[in-house]
Amino acid sequence: MSEQQLTGRLYGVGLGPGDPSLMTVRAVEVIAEADVIAYHSARHGRSIARSIAAKHLRADHIEEALIYPVTTESTDHPGGYRGALDEFYETAAARLAVHLDAGRTVAVISEGDPLFYGSYQHMHKRLAHRYPTEVIPGVTSISAAAARLGKPLAEADEVLTILPGTLPEEELTARLTSTDTAVVMKLGRTFPTVRRAMERAGRLPEAHYVERATMSGERTERLADIDAETVPYFSVSVVPSRIADLPPAGTATATAEAETTAEAEATATTPATATATAPAPASATTTAPATATAPADAPPGPAEVEPSPHPGEVVVVGTGPAGPLWLTPESRGALAAAEDLVGYTTYLDRVPLRPGQRRHASDNKVESERAELALDLARRGRRVAVVSGGDPGVFAMATAVLEVACQDPYRAIPVRVLPGVTAANAAAARAGAPLGHDYAVISLSDRLKPWEVIAERLHAAAGADLVLALYNPGSRSRTWQVGKTRELLLEHRAPDTPVILARDIGGPEESVRTVRLADLDPTQVDMRTLLIIGSSQTQAVRRDNGTEVVWTPRRYPEG
Repeated sequence: MSEQQLTGRLYGVGLGPGDPSLMTVRAVEVIAEADVIAYHSARHGRSIARSIAAKHLRADHIEEALIYPVTTESTDHPGGYRGALDEFYETAAARLAVHLDAGRTVAVISEGDPLFYGSYQHMHKRLAHRYPTEVIPGVTSISAAAARLGKPLAEADEVLTILPGTLPEEELTARLTSTDTAVVMKLGRTFPTVRRAMERAGRLPEAHYVERATMSGERTERLADIDAETVPYFSVSVVPSRIADLPPAGTATATAEAETTAEAEATATTPATATATAPAPASATTTAPATATAPADAPPGPAEVEPSPHPGEVVVVGTGPAGPLWLTPESRGALAAAEDLVGYTTYLDRVPLRPGQRRHASDNKVESERAELALDLARRGRRVAVVSGGDPGVFAMATAVLEVACQDPYRAIPVRVLPGVTAANAAAARAGAPLGHDYAVISLSDRLKPWEVIAERLHAAAGADLVLALYNPGSRSRTWQVGKTRELLLEHRAPDTPVILARDIGGPEESVRTVRLADLDPTQVDMRTLLIIGSSQTQAVRRDNGTEVVWTPRRYPEG
């Protein structure tokens, strides 16, 4: 018989959230078979795990109470708090190993699930590789909290994030902002921090509080109503599914139908402020409930819309140069929380579809019309996200929205602008660090300003020896600007100045090439390309691994 067969067996037994009737059949079986029952407790000696399993314990069970030397208080241990706990876990594991080596079966019982923030896991890491081991899963406090609230945690493609309340407030805020649904564990003394993070993330109205789920003294309330002084460690905060609060398809109320109809009308109408020379907006697509009715023949103009007594808001969101990897947590959260998404079709297509959200897509040349639509929706009490590529304040939608928002009747509508990764920053990162020193950002499009102004600014920036990030360099209707820009810059730059051609950064057709200024070919440049023109100090260096990097030193030569 092998040595391993002579040893006892280790069990990690999950007891569930507190109600003994929620223990699994397997958990009860293992406790009955075990020779040794081990459980963790604080120095007062009372163990929640033992109290849950109490009626299954026998007089002949050997009980091992693993009593923590510290919980949250300070310690004079030379290794500090972590050192004291590590020493305790080593000692506790050694105590259990004595039983296992003697051939006894050891069940380490723990509330919830043994491997989910459970005390058992510290024994598992120290013993499971040495002894035959089985882990018995248990119902988690998360599942219990959702059940007691009667609120689904996540549905369809929603993402559930589980967070310890011990995280720094900024980190909690960022993660709460960017997720669909969340559970925050380990409240107690962390509650004030968690509440502030919920409020900063805009999730406080959705958040629920659950204390001692399924146990004596259970309490469930809105998180906003909880007194921090009353919060124990065994409590959680739940931000449940948003989808679950939506009415089932085909059961929308008459009010919802009327709202949807009004919004469809507004989307299909060119606002009165559009000029005669502006291109007509493309037919906007609106994702609405199945009960939406067809728009009326004579929709109201923006000024005729009846304002809501509880105005919504407009958030202008920068989505970065491409897909979700470029989104900030704040932007991701704003897109998830919006009831309406307004934007250029290409940018809207980057945002995942969410049940209940309405989309208002249009052509890329109707920025003022999009801004008016978003503000009109907000006047009706809707939460609206205007979706922009890159950073919304760099040649994008923030200016258009704020320009309209500063006019009557929109002055009272809250407007926020959330930053995004710019195309210039994304392109520079792919190439190396060409924007490492002073640089200028200029659009070569003469659709909104005359070419003479562009040329003057190019002369000034080039004469100041600034690196240039050039947006909108060319299109099907603008084919000569890049060639003219090359001629102009060669008056100030050496022919071998590095030029980065960055196309579709972050997208499926991404390409980054570096050429000499004298060799810049206008036919290789389109609207999806961004150009970065180096200064006199910019270096293009081929490294030993064959890659070429472009960088501009931070130190500028004196004189």
